[in-house]
Amino acid sequence: MGEAIGARELIGTLCGDFEEFEAPHVGSARAASADGPLGWPGYDGQRRRAAARTGAEESVLCGHGTLGADRAVLIAFDFGFLGGSVGEEAGARVVAAFEQARERRLPVVSLVASGGSRMQEGIRALVQLQAIARACLLTRQARIPHITVLRNPTTGGMWAALAAGADIVLAAPEVAVAFGGSRVRSATETGEAFTAEGKFADGQVDRLVADEELPAALAELVGLLHPQRLACSPDPAEVPESFRSSDSPSSAAGSAPETGWDAVERARAANRPHAADYLDRYFTSRFELSGDRAGGTDSGMLCGIGEHDGRPVAYAAQAGTANTPAGFRTAARLIRLADQLGLPVLTLVDTPGAANDAAAERAGAGAAIGQLFTAVAEARVPITTLVIGEGGSGGALALAAPDSTWITADAYFAVIAPESSASILKEPPENVPALADRLKLRPQDLLELGFVQGVVPPS
Repeated sequence: MGEAIGARELIGTLCGDFEEFEAPHVGSARAASADGPLGWPGYDGQRRRAAARTGAEESVLCGHGTLGADRAVLIAFDFGFLGGSVGEEAGARVVAAFEQARERRLPVVSLVASGGSRMQEGIRALVQLQAIARACLLTRQARIPHITVLRNPTTGGMWAALAAGADIVLAAPEVAVAFGGSRVRSATETGEAFTAEGKFADGQVDRLVADEELPAALAELVGLLHPQRLACSPDPAEVPESFRSSDSPSSAAGSAPETGWDAVERARAANRPHAADYLDRYFTSRFELSGDRAGGTDSGMLCGIGEHDGRPVAYAAQAGTANTPAGFRTAARLIRLADQLGLPVLTLVDTPGAANDAAAERAGAGAAIGQLFTAVAEARVPITTLVIGEGGSGGALALAAPDSTWITADAYFAVIAPESSASILKEPPENVPALADRLKLRPQDLLELGFVQGVVPPS
């Protein structure tokens, strides 16, 4: 559960060739007084005892080592050294490590176990949050990925300034994660909200990773996202092959649907292939990302990064349900991350439409869909879209790439569902099939209307 082992011991479990960076010179804190910039009584003794107990010079250990087959910069916190707190010297080490990552073009892996800013250094400690946040920003602008691992505990400034804004956030199970630590918040404020499990459920953590799984997970991510493998102008993701499941009806043999309602029924068939089936066939391996970083998750929006034909491709795939605002925000986050790192994007469209209940409205459905439209429009990397099922109105269109959308023979796309069309026009249910024809939603109609670039036949 991410126990607070020493930083050097933790790094030793991940890589065997770690090389520590030379610590940057920081003079102000020590020059003012042996007891730091505030002259805090006994502070120098606290530091000496912490060093003797842990064998560490400071609360963070920074260097570079090999994770799997690739090198990365590692920033490891030692909770045994004054609770992993950050003062001037620790902050300078973190900032310098990000500088090294930019110079060497290496991914950053931060292993966080910290109680926050060091009280004994006062405001000189607190302003390290600004310096660290800027270092993270500069590294992001340099297209260098930052992967963080939340260990026990991750609270205060290091959660806010360093870890929460990382590109990918992993967490050890059952660890404490919160901005307010247990000693500073109300004693009545307890429970899952202050744990890694709570942060995962609330969309703030991508994956819970047990200690024994961490080396493989980090090696996979570093391999997928290594800057030296990513192109500034990547080629578009290949359009996936269409296919039929073994129990698909004979009508889905690749022929075009005869009527609009036929197209709708084929897209709604439970036994046709869905997003997870396509992703499993397309990628040799994939790492799923979860959450919108704003308090929500949506199991109907599958997002992540995988390897296809030897190169990394980001993906956002609708799983056939009505997507919630959290789902649209998660997809937007994925596309922005891909654009930042230089990854081509594959999107799979399959939704009857956006969720339109009261909960979705309170959660900002319109704004969330708008964020996804904007992320697609702003993306400098190519986005490839395949419609594999239902293309329900704006909730589906937000994930579709303009001028780069294909469709399978078992899918449709419509300005509105035929049933909703009947409601708006005040027509009886028996007129729904005829309205499906009038909506021109079949794959061949969409090709003729110029919405899709082609109909992908089953392989």
